[in-house]
Amino acid sequence: MAKKMAPTRGNLVKLQKSMEQAQSGHDLLEQKRQVLMMELVRHIDSARTIQKDVSIIFEKAYRALQIANVSLGIDTVEDIAHSVPLTEKIVVRLRSVMGVEIPDIDRIDVTLKPSYSFNGSECSMDDAYLSFRKVLRLLVELAEVETSVYRLAVQIRKTHRRVNALEKVVIPSNRAEAIFINSVLEEGDREDFVRMKMSKANRESKDAD
Repeated sequence: MAKKMAPTRGNLVKLQKSMEQAQSGHDLLEQKRQVLMMELVRHIDSARTIQKDVSIIFEKAYRALQIANVSLGIDTVEDIAHSVPLTEKIVVRLRSVMGVEIPDIDRIDVTLKPSYSFNGSECSMDDAYLSFRKVLRLLVELAEVETSVYRLAVQIRKTHRRVNALEKVVIPSNRAEAIFINSVLEEGDREDFVRMKMSKANRESKDAD
């Protein structure tokens, strides 16, 4: 149990300043939580959209791959696939949203870049190549959004706990302490006033004698 503060005017002033700071901190944290919640909802909506797009593009890509396998043969398609360079450079930047670092990844180019001979290949191979490039791009976007959702959710939980601690523990405790000290001081003022009145009455009575 926390030790009560001595009921002095100095401690009352300290408590009043502490309550002002706690209330200001509570208001700022509440604003932060609202901004983060809006950002979280936006990213969740984006994640849902991207997940749907990934499903559609995946289906299209596998269909194009199956057509290429039938047209060119699995071995030929595999040889062509080995000639396609791996995507190694994925640039990730970070941007801050109310102190939360959110990834911002450069979009992957989905245009067809010649990396295999057109001799011996067909348009079905090009379709498969472009479709899987789109899949890769969407997966990178999905990773960006899902990482953002996770980081925002973690920070929102932390902020929510701090807001609750201020709202339900710190501020009420300080308020109760301030009320107690103020009541003690008022009682002391009343007692001093009564003593002064009695002292004055005694002096007036002696002077009359």
